[in-house]
Amino acid sequence: MIKKIILALLVLSSVANAELFKSSNVSLGLSIGNGNLTTVEDGEQNYTILGFSAEYFVQDNLSVSLGVMSWLGATPTLKQVTTTATYYVPLDQEFRPYFGGFARQTYVSDGYEDYESYGGRLGIAMILSPNSYVSFGVVSEHQSSCAEWQDSCSSTYPELVFGASF
Repeated sequence: MIKKIILALLVLSSVANAELFKSSNVSLGLSIGNGNLTTVEDGEQNYTILGFSAEYFVQDNLSVSLGVMSWLGATPTLKQVTTTATYYVPLDQEFRPYFGGFARQTYVSDGYEDYESYGGRLGIAMILSPNSYVSFGVVSEHQSSCAEWQDSCSSTYPELVFGASF
């Protein structure tokens, strides 16, 4: 199954072009995944994460985005709003390294303290077609202030994003 997915991605990338990252383009992204959060009181909690983002290219290869994510399936639940700026380095027609920064506000349920965080992201985007891409990267996130209920105030994690642009 994995071989078929990789083959499909390679076939799609063969018809790709660099117009995807042009000024005024809009890209929509969907996030589905899992994560965990360790609280001092409840220990490690496992979550299903659902999210949506919209990215606008303010100039060629430079985008700003706004995204929302919900962490569901455990207590407390989290709702996150993230603003991001990302630059896609135009080195290749099919593969684009990228780097960026973000600010995030996290709203926490059940009386827990909300918090703000910031961080950076680094990776590579593979153009699948004139209107779609997939990116693989790493994110480093640090909280502005650490709430008493949290076990850790910084994290590094992988990211996988599929984007459709129009």
